[in-house]
Amino acid sequence: MIVHFYTRPGCHLCEEARLMLKLVQEDIAFEIKEVNIEENEALHEKYMLMIPVVEFEDEIIQYGQVDYATLLEAFLK
Repeated sequence: MIVHFYTRPGCHLCEEARLMLKLVQEDIAFEIKEVNIEENEALHEKYMLMIPVVEFEDEIIQYGQVDYATLLEAFLK
């Protein structure tokens, strides 16, 4: 199971979301593929106002404020 995590350096919400993903990872096994949107023009344009963005199975699970319960529910489906 791979979860895409769109972020950029210096983003404090991204740091919080990363910690939340790691907490969920303690309960469910998955791989986090972290993507820096500043390294890709199309991704930067798409997500620059939304980051952090958590995407699973080509669906955005959460963005901005990321919480444990929402992530856990999405990954258990």
